[in-house]
Amino acid sequence: MSTTRPYPPGDLGPESGGAGASAAPAAATPVGQIRRLRLAGTRGAVARGRDFAREALHDWGWLPAASADRRAAAEDVLLVVSELVTNACLHAEGPEELRLRCTAKVLRLEVSDLGAGSPSPRSPHRPGRPGGHGMFIVQRLCLDWGVVRHADGAGKTVWAELAAPS
Repeated sequence: MSTTRPYPPGDLGPESGGAGASAAPAAATPVGQIRRLRLAGTRGAVARGRDFAREALHDWGWLPAASADRRAAAEDVLLVVSELVTNACLHAEGPEELRLRCTAKVLRLEVSDLGAGSPSPRSPHRPGRPGGHGMFIVQRLCLDWGVVRHADGAGKTVWAELAAPS
């Protein structure tokens, strides 16, 4: 898992608002909004998840992007959604649910499935070979990511956090 963040998973860091902090429009800072998409038993789960995420990004003011940095941040979110849902499709009997949680600083993506395995980046990473790049991409694009096992033992939630555009 990534260790690029100086604070533990779920801790979004110190609140902004000190010197040098800029106020963003309310539409661009959807504090604590959560979106859920049920994917169990559906066809085209990857495309549906990506479309769902794109709609949320529009609603939250990430799209249409006003700058190249904001466009890149939105594209990273869509790529990570695609990778996490694809991973659940290929290795975990399919995804059950996609959840998106947006705060002023972080967008958290969660994909729940009923699989027993734990995803990890393929080691060594072989860029010239097809396949096996999904979790490597997630690790490179995200602030942090991880796996939480469901308390009843049936499955897990794979989560990833990306920085909100500034």
